[in-house]
Amino acid sequence: MSSSSLRARLTLVALLSATTFYFVYKSRRLNKLLRLSLNPKNPENPRKGKLFFISQTGTSRTLAERLHSRLTSLDLPFDLVDPRNYEPEDLPKETLVLIVASTWDDGKPPEAAKFFTDWLAESANDFRVGSLLLSRCKYAVFGVGSRAYEKTFNVVARDVSKKMRELGAAEVLPVSEGDVDGGELDVVFEDWSKRVVAVLKGNEDDHVGNVSVESVVGMESDDFDDGDDDDDDDDEEVESEMVDLEDIAGKGPSRRSMNVAETNGKVKDGKKDMVTPVIRASLEKQGYKIIGSHSGVKICRWTKSQLRGRGGCYKHSFYGIESHRCMEATPSLACANKCVFCWRHHTNPVGKSWQWKMDDPLEIVNTAIDLHTKMIKQMKGVPGVTQERLTEGLTPRHCALSLVGEPIMYPEINTLVDELHRRRISTFLVTNAQFPDKIKLLKPVTQLYVSVDAATKESLKAIDRPLFGDFWERFIDSLKALREKQQRTVYRLTLVKGWNTEDIDAYFKLFSIGSPDFVEIKGVTYCGSSATSKLTMENVPWHSDVKAFSETLALRSKGEYEVACEHAHSCCVILAKIDKFKVDGQWFTWIDYEKFHDLVASGRPFSSNDYMAATPSWAVYGAEEGGFDPVQSRYRKERHHKPKQ
Repeated sequence: MSSSSLRARLTLVALLSATTFYFVYKSRRLNKLLRLSLNPKNPENPRKGKLFFISQTGTSRTLAERLHSRLTSLDLPFDLVDPRNYEPEDLPKETLVLIVASTWDDGKPPEAAKFFTDWLAESANDFRVGSLLLSRCKYAVFGVGSRAYEKTFNVVARDVSKKMRELGAAEVLPVSEGDVDGGELDVVFEDWSKRVVAVLKGNEDDHVGNVSVESVVGMESDDFDDGDDDDDDDDEEVESEMVDLEDIAGKGPSRRSMNVAETNGKVKDGKKDMVTPVIRASLEKQGYKIIGSHSGVKICRWTKSQLRGRGGCYKHSFYGIESHRCMEATPSLACANKCVFCWRHHTNPVGKSWQWKMDDPLEIVNTAIDLHTKMIKQMKGVPGVTQERLTEGLTPRHCALSLVGEPIMYPEINTLVDELHRRRISTFLVTNAQFPDKIKLLKPVTQLYVSVDAATKESLKAIDRPLFGDFWERFIDSLKALREKQQRTVYRLTLVKGWNTEDIDAYFKLFSIGSPDFVEIKGVTYCGSSATSKLTMENVPWHSDVKAFSETLALRSKGEYEVACEHAHSCCVILAKIDKFKVDGQWFTWIDYEKFHDLVASGRPFSSNDYMAATPSWAVYGAEEGGFDPVQSRYRKERHHKPKQ
């Protein structure tokens, strides 16, 4: 080897060593500066970090409060901020921002955050603002949404993150997306929170504090100017597929890409269980008995009440149901709506079509009856329960397919109904008016309900929060399908003060579409505070409110409907068609159940008039008993109110 070649090689080695030393030094300086900029305790960062919650029903707020408590306990000072009380013009002054953001209707942000998100969008799209407006700000975003909404799932969180980047802010963690419906939201949020804390504390084993030489090679020397060096040498840019400086943080593996809902459920033949372990635990805590992978049964408080001789539910007063022999069940715990008054607090799964494993209908019926009778047996020895009523309760004669979810979604619903009828168990089935084709294909049931939660497209969307984009068209088509049924049909109205009690004329217009036999009108039940609902006791109407609404609606029908029965205890009344169910001044809203089963067994066509029975006087609207069966013993709880000070 010539001396000139040797000198050249030594020079190259020296150059590479110097370059390596330079990048190692710079990367360490970069890590130090980055950690300092992220630490809100840094004296050079006089402002506290800001933790925003963009929330509609309270879920995002609850999560943000949880993270805020955690940060406070770790002596990491943050202000918890409601965007409605924040001036977006102050955002350029912030150095560290954390955002927990919910997605609401049609991928829009909650109303309280609209001004904040609009400001971000307008600023990002305004060429006069520039892309360095938020250049001193580091941020991270966590999204809260429902995967059932598909294309709009967590779109607000992703959009907020995008606009922040466009305005020059540096994302220290990628957007993490939580799913409120079966996606283990708490688990995903906990993972994100730990990563946030790791970033803030500058842990060396975290991806922010561990910038390798390889990840820095390829950046221009200006990217490393920390103000301590006056080196203005122009290094040649080396092509690399490494990320830019402000994108280094958070490029490690993330669990957000994992569909937690799928990993929790058993998967067989490409289909997963509808009920994941998390959903199962939540429903069982509420008293549900889960059947197989998608069905459920629960004993009703009115079943317990009539077993004790303390009265039956409104279905007993209106239709002659024996409450102590009634089984509440569903073959589908999933639903296509996320109603604001959902008394299950949205612990059941949601979906627009059947996408899960499917259990055998005979197995569902057998297991439901078995679990129901076991719960009835537990009432033995309870004060008021006689052996006669207990024995009757062990043989259910009615099945309310309205427990939770959308039973008509179950592909084998007709086979299940046939099996119940074969055992001479009546069927009251409730559908949420989003599957008109299923209604058309449904075999005769004892009584078919359609939930009519609102009278206009706007109010229905606000109350039911449907998954379908064409929810209103599906709703109207469901009412039309109901009209074609020959058996007893019912509109079920749930009145929510401040939401749907003013649309008398609009409600009546819907009568002509479905022409129901009955219109059941009930005040909403308040089920306590929930992160998924904004309802309070102020939204619950009095029985007098329900009566006034019903009487006005009956008058609007001009003789087609009349208020027939009431059950004051349930804050419920029904309107009935006068020409079909009022004979010589006597109401016939009750059902001859034995006659119904004989008609089903005959295989011949039949109508609602063929199995009606006379309504007892105590159940008729305006009766002194208010719909309470006088054979039962009225029990009134003692209420101890503290004396007013």
